Amino acid sequence: MHSDDTIAAISTPIGRGGIGIVRLSGRDALKIADRIFISPKKKKISATPSHRIVYGHITEPSTGEIIDEVMVSIMKAPRTYTREDIVEINCHGGALPLRRVLELVIKNGARPAGPGEFTQRAFLNGRLDLAQAEAVLDVINAMTVQGQKAAVEQLRGGLSDKITAAREQLIELTAFVEAYIDFPDEDIESLSAKEMKERALQIRDSLRELIESSEYGVILREGLKVAITGRPNVGKSSLLNALLEHDRAIVTEIPGTTRDVIEDYLNIGGLPIRIMDTAGIRNVEDLAEKEGVRRSLMAMEEADMVLLILDGSSELHETDIELIGKSKTENTIFVINKSDLEQKINPPSSPFFKGGNFVPHLGKGGGGGVVSISAKKGTGLDLLKEKIVGTALHGKSWGGSAAVTNTRHVHSLQKALASIESFITETSGKTPPEFLAVELRDALDALGEILGATTPEDILERIFTKFCIGK
Repeated sequence: MHSDDTIAAISTPIGRGGIGIVRLSGRDALKIADRIFISPKKKKISATPSHRIVYGHITEPSTGEIIDEVMVSIMKAPRTYTREDIVEINCHGGALPLRRVLELVIKNGARPAGPGEFTQRAFLNGRLDLAQAEAVLDVINAMTVQGQKAAVEQLRGGLSDKITAAREQLIELTAFVEAYIDFPDEDIESLSAKEMKERALQIRDSLRELIESSEYGVILREGLKVAITGRPNVGKSSLLNALLEHDRAIVTEIPGTTRDVIEDYLNIGGLPIRIMDTAGIRNVEDLAEKEGVRRSLMAMEEADMVLLILDGSSELHETDIELIGKSKTENTIFVINKSDLEQKINPPSSPFFKGGNFVPHLGKGGGGGVVSISAKKGTGLDLLKEKIVGTALHGKSWGGSAAVTNTRHVHSLQKALASIESFITETSGKTPPEFLAVELRDALDALGEILGATTPEDILERIFTKFCIGK
């Protein structure tokens, strides 16, 4: 997988801008720059001290044609992003000069970089572990300040430090268990079993804490999919517009105005929310509206959270009751809209609320409960936002320390935890030490997948192909 050739790519977005960067990394990066760069004082890039910027021109060596006026950054190994020699050519930010400089670089010995190949080299050369490498993409893709902070903490090694500490404890415990295998006649069995279990319990608690942090972390990274549903004319589109603070959806008094799922993004309490306004759910014959209803039901099923809108100014409709019956207790917030009008739905006094399907939501705290709002007047929206965040995080909060934000990491932690829990159970019986060692080795391998110590090449390829070219 690892190559020692020189790669090159445009590392800034294509289009017009003040500056664009062509980046080179590899053993011949300085030589290639020497061939195509001329400074007023005839300085060679290879002879320039590391971490300097030199002014000059990129020229075609065979003709002497000046391609662009540039500033060239020189960073010599090993104190670079990839731990290889890196040259960054700062060109004028138009598509044409960038493309011509890149073509010239490739013509003189470099090859086009693949997606994420610079970061992949940083990982392969030991500059970053795999969790840190993945955090690079998370920093780029962060949708909120909180998400960006979590990604930066992971990039700095906050998560890696915790995983490494757990692995070191596992390595010590594994060596301890394998002493049984190598020295079976030593009279230390009862004391050793007790100590092994105590150490395993500490590791288990560390893994559980990390997995628990993923409830917040994964939402920060991937966002929360929230569907606004309900029958026609209860105020779904009005709520979308009120939350976004601009008119995104068309609002009329005509039922069936919204016929497709309308999506947008917003930030609620630091969480990136993908909010979806759906078509009003009712029995219809119109083919277009029927398709809209089908998509609404699909969005309701697939969403991480559902805001089920009820019209507080009218009695509960048969469709309302049907949708309440279909809702999932743990991820539904019932939103009673039109609180600015005379109310005919009143949870404390309504027979339906007392004896029907609302009781689990109101009494057990599994879902978000009930919120009364006026989308038209903007009242109750702050409470609704609090309910969205509280329901998503199950009332927990993030303290700013390293959080697990990657689903891949969660799966590996869960595998490690399962092995540790099996080990703890087996130490209470008469399980041979060879089997105990297998459980610990499995846990070590699972944690190694997070850092890249035991990650198969196909997973590595899948990770880095998600990156843009030039990073």
